[in-house]
Formats: sequence, structure tokens, C-alpha cells
Amino acid sequence: MTATLTPPAAGPAASVRAGSVPRRRTRLLALPEVRWAAAATALFLLALPLQLAGAPAWIWGPLYALSYATGGWEPGWEGLKALRDRTLDVDLLMVVAALGAASIGQVMDGALLIVIFATSGALEALATARTADSVRGLLDLAPATATRIAADGSEQTLPVDELAVGDTVLVRPGESIGADGRVLHGASEVDQASITGEPLPAAKGPGDEVFAGTLNGTGALRVRVERDASDTVIARIVRMVEEASETKAPTQLFIEKVEQRYSLGMVAATLAVFGVPLAFGEAFSEALLRAMTFMIVASPCAVVLATMPPLLSAIANAGRHGVLVKSAVAMERLGQIDAVALDKTGTLTEGTPRVVDVRTLPERGLDEADLLTLAAAAEHPSEHPLARAVVDAARERGLDLPAAEDFTSSPGIGVRAVVGGRTVEVGAPARLLAEPEPEPGAEAEVEVEVEVESECAADADADADADAGGDTDGVVAALARELEESGRTAVLVVVDGTPAGVLGIADRLRPDAAASVAALTVLTGTAPTLLTGDNPRAAAHLAAEAGIEDVRAGLLPQDKVGAVRELECAGYRVMVVGDGVNDAPALAAAHIGVAMGRAGSDLALETADAVIVRDELAAVPATVALSRRARELVVQNLVIAGVFIAGLVVWDLAGTLPLPLGVAGHEGSTVLVGLNGLRLLRDTAWKRAAAEGTG
Repeated sequence: MTATLTPPAAGPAASVRAGSVPRRRTRLLALPEVRWAAAATALFLLALPLQLAGAPAWIWGPLYALSYATGGWEPGWEGLKALRDRTLDVDLLMVVAALGAASIGQVMDGALLIVIFATSGALEALATARTADSVRGLLDLAPATATRIAADGSEQTLPVDELAVGDTVLVRPGESIGADGRVLHGASEVDQASITGEPLPAAKGPGDEVFAGTLNGTGALRVRVERDASDTVIARIVRMVEEASETKAPTQLFIEKVEQRYSLGMVAATLAVFGVPLAFGEAFSEALLRAMTFMIVASPCAVVLATMPPLLSAIANAGRHGVLVKSAVAMERLGQIDAVALDKTGTLTEGTPRVVDVRTLPERGLDEADLLTLAAAAEHPSEHPLARAVVDAARERGLDLPAAEDFTSSPGIGVRAVVGGRTVEVGAPARLLAEPEPEPGAEAEVEVEVEVESECAADADADADADAGGDTDGVVAALARELEESGRTAVLVVVDGTPAGVLGIADRLRPDAAASVAALTVLTGTAPTLLTGDNPRAAAHLAAEAGIEDVRAGLLPQDKVGAVRELECAGYRVMVVGDGVNDAPALAAAHIGVAMGRAGSDLALETADAVIVRDELAAVPATVALSRRARELVVQNLVIAGVFIAGLVVWDLAGTLPLPLGVAGHEGSTVLVGLNGLRLLRDTAWKRAAAEGTG
């Protein structure tokens, strides 16, 4: 067990914590979509109170006109370009409907429609830009330069892009590793959280594989480069996130799935309503009025509002309860899932190692408090995650820690310190129990002038001590094996050269993990799958506690994507829940990605479609249930909107529908479906969803 894993003050690693992505943020107003939407909204908010206050139209009219222009020119232009490609989308139809509403005096309604669409486009552009920021920032995890060792032993600093397969690089303590490769010489512990997602550094020695972008501990390593810079694991993560984001077809809201047919049908019908009566001799003004009335009552405003308010209300309600759902599309997708894949560390578990077992050897005369006090005092100068766990455990028990002297740390082995006059070693059992190398010349230090009886007696005592030592080592090895088989990390405490006890350290399961797994099983009809970079034994033990049977351990980021693809090929719509950089490709590839917010990496938070801000795993099934309730209301609203539209259209075609009555019916249906969707804003809606989420 090593001591401090602190990077040097200079260099790329100095400001980058392994497992997190340097922040690169596109400024909000740098996006033109945001600027136009903000301008349209501001103009609308200036005009509305003036109109409601009875001000002259020449005051508020130009403000509405500017709102139309700033918010509608871009979707209108895109719609015209789509027309050039012989397609017709709802965005253009909304602009036409807004202009049509303005032409018959419904200026405010048209402006509101323009503002809604402009704001939606701005949010989509912002989400896309922020994801791109995080993907680009991920590349900063790897250092810009590396130290190459030439054949004559000289050192050369050069850009990592110039490293070739077969080169040998020197990685000093605290530096980020510049290339994927294999250790040739040296021993250290490497923080691989950016790749595997696991919080504990991994011991590395000759023959072990290391990855670019991971952080070296206190030992120096010589590494042979085995992959080009463009093919490192970190570079592949970037490519996988970008490719998944580009190829994952966005789920269209219900109305958007039929927008082409609806749009074409409405345009054709409006032209027919205007042209046919005109051809049969009806007055131009009457034919135009009938066609305008038809366009207003048949416009998809109510249909659009039938879809959006339930989803937006669900988003707002989830947000109040610590769940950030980034879009209406994401909220819709949450209700469609039928399979769940969960990360382990930081998702099912708390992500922080803790001492869960303290096993003493009775013959040493130390109780649990004594053993923990000595171990914590020796570990106190270290900043290793396991050392922090030991110190925290002692503090939680209210133990007073004496000062440690002569503290030393050996990479991959452990720490040694003098505590209260006693030499205390804390570290890996396999390393501390290894036979020490004999001191040079020790074999010659033998007294030969002794009596035969004394020599025999000494030999007997030595044999007894050896037997006792062998028995102690066997007991310690058995304790360590027992803890490791139960998913713990075993840490041996040696006092004055003799084993005194073993500590078991583990990442604890979240209190709500088992209930959440059961709830997700009920909601989806399929038991969740565990995807983790941890070792199979620890993963299996934790999965058993959480109630998960399908366990896939030892996975790299590309392996997690492969598991998601496998489930999708089996016909499932998969939700992935994770928190680390290594989870980002799977989050992007899944039907819906959910990130844990508190410890989540920037890339995971930006890639995910939803974020559990408070890290309450129980919020995941509750949000899924809320999404399904929102989809039910969407169907209800579409039925209501369809009935109103059909009734008003039939009235207009079969008789003479007065324009004010048509506008009133159209607006009334819009208000009705809007209010129906707003029902999900109530706290009772979340409580009901939470109850469904607990099964």
C-alpha cells in the first residue's frame, strides 16, 4: 500500500484529478440559437404586459413583430431548405401557423408559439455543445509530453504523439502516464479511475499493463509503449462517445413521427378549402376567410401542447426531487425502457472504501480498538484511499491516534511507522508475509563456543518459534482469504515484526440499492445487469447483496458498450446508470443514459440524458414510473386534441364556423390539454411514481 498519490505542482497532471475531465464550457451566449431565443423571449415579455394593459397597438405590435423575426427566422429558413429537398417539417408549419394567427388578429398566440419553438431549439443546441466540450476535454487527461529513454540511457522529452510502439518511457511519481503500454521495470500503484471506474489504485509491477491518462503513484515506472497515441484506451473512449452520439437515432416525440403526413395533409386541405369554393363561384374574401379559419382550427398547436406539457411537467417535478432530465425526448425514453444495466462503484455502492471488518489475533493481546489505533496512527500521514478508510474508521470510533514517527511507504507493499515505540507495518498480506531477504554476512554471525546442551536448547527454541511463526502466517493467510472471498480488500497489520490482525475494507452498498434493483425489475420485467471494471469476486459478492444475477466484471469501456449492444440486439431498450468517464460510452450508446451526480465525472454528466443530482438510487425507478405516467397523459391529450380538431374542421367544412368561435374552440382545446398535462406538477404525482417505483 503506497502513501500519497499527489501529482507534482507542474505539468498536466497537476490540475487534473484522475477520473475527472477538465472543464471546457461553451459560453451560453456563444451559441446563436441561444441568442435568438433569448431575444425573442425578451421581446415577447415586453409586448405581453403592454397588450394586456390596453396600450395602443402601435406600441406592442412592433415588439411582437420583432419577436416573430428573431425567434422564427431560423426554423423558417430550415423549413424552406427542407422544402427544397421536398420535405415538410412541423417547424415550418408552426411558423406558417403563427403568421396565420397574426393575420387574423391572434398576434400574441403566434408569438408564444414562436418563443416555444425557439427555446426548444436553443436547449438542444446547448446540450449538443456541452457534450462536445466534455468529449474534447477528455483528451486532456493524457499528458502532452512524455520522457522517452533512448538506447544509450539518455532521456528525451517529446510530445506523446511522437511516441512509437516499442519505445520505453519513464513515468515519474505523480505523473500521468502518456501511453498505453506494459511495465518493464519499477513498482508503483496507479489510479485507473478514468479507465476502470474503480476508486482504489492498482498495484503495478513488471509485466502489468498501464493506460494513458491514468495517474502514477509514488514509484517510478519504465513502460514499453504498445499502442499509438490515436489508439489508446482514452482515445477510443472519445471515439466511442462521438460515434454513439452521432449514430443513436433520436427518439421522436409522437407528433414528430407523423409530422410529414400531417403537414402535407394540412397544407393540401387548406389549399383545397380555399380553391374549391372559389372555383365554384364563392367570393374571394369568403373563401379566404373559410380557409384561414380551417388553417387555424386544424393547426397542430393543440397537438404540440398535448405532447409537451406532460413531459415538461414531469421534468419539472423530477427536478424538484433531485433528478435532472435534460429534454422531453429523454423523459419520453425513460418510460420506454425494458432493460437496465448498472455500474458498480459510485452507482450501486457509495464509491468510498470503508473498514467493515476488524479481525485480531488473540495471542498478540490486542483488542479491536488497539489494533485499529495502531493501524490508523501508522496510516495517518498517507493519503492513499485505503489509508483514509482506516483513519476514518478510527475517528468514527472516537479513538485517539498517537503520533507516528519514521514514516516510510513502499509502493505496492504498504507503510511502516513507529507508533508509541512499536514498529507498525500496514499493507498487503501477500507482500508483508513474504520471506525477508537475509542481511549480507548474517550467515557468518554464529557463536561456536557454546556448550552442547545450550546449543540443543537454543535449536529447540528456534524450532518452536519457527513453528509458531508458521502457524501465525497460516492463520493470517486464512483470514485474508476469507475476507477477500467475501468481497473485501484485506489489509494486514504487523506489530514489531509479528502479524497482529487483519482489516477488511470494502465499498459499501447504497442503503437503497437492493430496493431499487427490485423496483427496476418490476417496472421493466427484466432483472438488471451489473457492468463493472472490478474483479469478478468482489462484483459477484456485491451483486448478490443487491439481488443481481447477471454480473459482467473486469470490463473496459468498450466492453461495456459491447454489453449494451448485445442487449439491444436481443430486442431490449436499455437504460445505463453510471458515474465515471469509463461509463460515458455506454451512457451514449444506450437508449437512455442516467448519471449519478455527486461523484459523476464531467463527461458522464454531459453524456447522460438524465442526472441523479442527490445520488439517491431510488429516484431512478421513481423517474421511470413518472415518465410512464407522462406518456399516459400524452395519449389522453392527443385524443382530446384530435376530437376538438375533428369537430371544428367538420363544422367549418359542413357549415359556416364563425372565425371567433373557431379561434375560441382552438384555444380552448389548447388550454384544456395544457392544464391536463400540468397535473404532473403536483407533489402527489411524484409520490405516486415513487410508490410505483418501490413496487
